[in-house]
Amino acid sequence: MKEKAAELAIVSNKTFAASTAVNLHHYDISSALQTTLEFDELIAIFCNKIQNTIPHNGVEYTNTDFDLEYKRGVLARHSCSYALKVEEQQLGELKLTRSQRFSKDELKMLESLLCCLIYPLRNATLFQQALKMAFTDPLTKANNRTAFNDSLMREIKRAHRSGSHLSMIFVDVDHFKSINDQYGHECGDLALASVAGWLKDSVRGSDAVYRYGGEEFVILLSDTDIDGALIIGERIRADIESHTLAYGMDVLNLTASLGVATLQGDDTVDSLLKRADAAMYQAKKFGRNRVEAGF
Repeated sequence: MKEKAAELAIVSNKTFAASTAVNLHHYDISSALQTTLEFDELIAIFCNKIQNTIPHNGVEYTNTDFDLEYKRGVLARHSCSYALKVEEQQLGELKLTRSQRFSKDELKMLESLLCCLIYPLRNATLFQQALKMAFTDPLTKANNRTAFNDSLMREIKRAHRSGSHLSMIFVDVDHFKSINDQYGHECGDLALASVAGWLKDSVRGSDAVYRYGGEEFVILLSDTDIDGALIIGERIRADIESHTLAYGMDVLNLTASLGVATLQGDDTVDSLLKRADAAMYQAKKFGRNRVEAGF
């Protein structure tokens, strides 16, 4: 009996030690994940922390809600993937890869450790959603004026530092007041939301669309000179003209006037904005539904 009891005691001590080690590992990971609300940083921290326990060569994390795709390391033959969510809220998908299969014990451990990642990812999601709302125009779902001001200052600094091109396009919906007067503000709101959607469809993936105010939109074109900006501007103008807007029994044909300007060596935020705005008013003056450049 004493031998059996001793044996049980030893097993119990080993189990307690293993349980304590696992709990400490969880605590270490959880503490590290409290330091950021950025998705890519959370994934990097988590993967660094589990590397010794669950060795892996490559990591992929995708979050379609935020158009995020994070990759690190070398993607190998064997993989394990997890769709992460909490209380029906999607938090993205995590994939680990390596050259040899993951064992059942490793997968069991990984699933346990993923519990440490779930709630930091949820906190990051809530934070990013709030941030997105703060920088999004509620009517058109385009970026708002605050987002534009922040982006423009950042892009100008980047362009000056790297010597790259930066252009912008001012877009003003033609005869917008008459749309509101004749059909009402509900139709006007529909027109603005529709134009915003057409603009997003017309620009490149690297370009950003902002509602500047009223019926005016601005598009920032990174790494784009004046010739390239004029080509994009003409494509946008033609796309808007080619669409029709159905409102009740009426069909509306919208057009827009566009002004294009490109960053010059001594430009400030204000001077670049003034040139693009002046070019847009030139387009209005010369008959609307056209693109003009501000030099």
